[in-house]
Amino acid sequence: MNPFNQIISNFPHKKILVVGDILLDQYIRGSVSRISPEAPVPLVLQEGPSLYTPGGAANVANNLRSLGVRVTLVGRIGPDGEGKIFLRELKKQRIPPDGIFVDKKIPTILKTRIIAHNQQVLRLDRETIDVPGDGSLMGKVKNFIRTNIGSLDAVIISDYGKGMISPALVREVCSLAINQKKIIAVDPKVEHFAYYQGVTAITPNRKETENAIHNIKITHRDGKKLAVHVDSLKSDADIDSAGQALLNFLNLECLLITLGEQGMRLFEKGRKPVYIPTRAREVFDVTGAGDTVISIFTLALTAGATKRQAAELANYAAGIVVGKMGAVAVSPVELSQAIRSFDLRSLALSPKGTGLAHQSSGKLRRSFLSVGVPIETSGPGWAGSNP
Repeated sequence: MNPFNQIISNFPHKKILVVGDILLDQYIRGSVSRISPEAPVPLVLQEGPSLYTPGGAANVANNLRSLGVRVTLVGRIGPDGEGKIFLRELKKQRIPPDGIFVDKKIPTILKTRIIAHNQQVLRLDRETIDVPGDGSLMGKVKNFIRTNIGSLDAVIISDYGKGMISPALVREVCSLAINQKKIIAVDPKVEHFAYYQGVTAITPNRKETENAIHNIKITHRDGKKLAVHVDSLKSDADIDSAGQALLNFLNLECLLITLGEQGMRLFEKGRKPVYIPTRAREVFDVTGAGDTVISIFTLALTAGATKRQAAELANYAAGIVVGKMGAVAVSPVELSQAIRSFDLRSLALSPKGTGLAHQSSGKLRRSFLSVGVPIETSGPGWAGSNP
């Protein structure tokens, strides 16, 4: 059996906890035929009812659930109508709501996207960022995780910087997971990189890596020890130097940096950097691509993949979701078909010297988009992990 298919066949037997910022995605579809008479903006005529899907950490959970994983989702919603809609949609995805707690201090985070002619016209966000107190909601969250972590294979922290993920919670989760030898993977918020020392893996894009280095140097008590001496990661040498420095500084098992049309670069302890080539394709929407990467990468590790194999599978999966509209999940059949569509014998991954950072990418930028795009302008994770 193909090694990738063997790994995929192990997916349904796994149990993973996802903890992080959860939100509700709303999609309003319509058409544009004229400019508003009130301002120089498109006038969108809504067509049909709004579509709602659970987003943020819930999208990570849905990616896992679609591959047969038994998912435990932990997060918070507000005491409002949007929170009820979130729970309704979560039930449709067959994800248990046991770890979803109501925080009376905040509204449910809502991200409304107005789409016309398969193009996003506008995004409107509603959110209140407030870290829950240890004595109330956070205590319930910690107790829930303590009760459930023993039966799990891995923990994913999905950090959108919306208040759910705090240093205290990270310390608790990491301590529990490390003591029980669980995989811990993080889709990090730039300002929180230093929280994640000692985890199994983090999956930033290039811009996040640049900003995290800057942030660590300024705010961390040992920031001067981070041996990176450039502000932007333009060359192969810059990327290699920064990746290795972050790997060592944060004491990670591995670091997976997405690099747009230049693919991904994987750093592991005691190994040379590995280039994962792109799976270039037309792109309709990058919403949710970062969630796909962290979910598939972590799941593959629990299913016996090497870190390099896990990165390749994440690459294939993200290449699927960017070809669809909205935050969508990947099925096992789609993932297997994507793998078969490429000649695996052509995967000539080189640890050094491929010069990917210097390749001309104008044609790719115009016609195709690979799994890490557009990293220069995206928020946490990818453009798919919209903050």
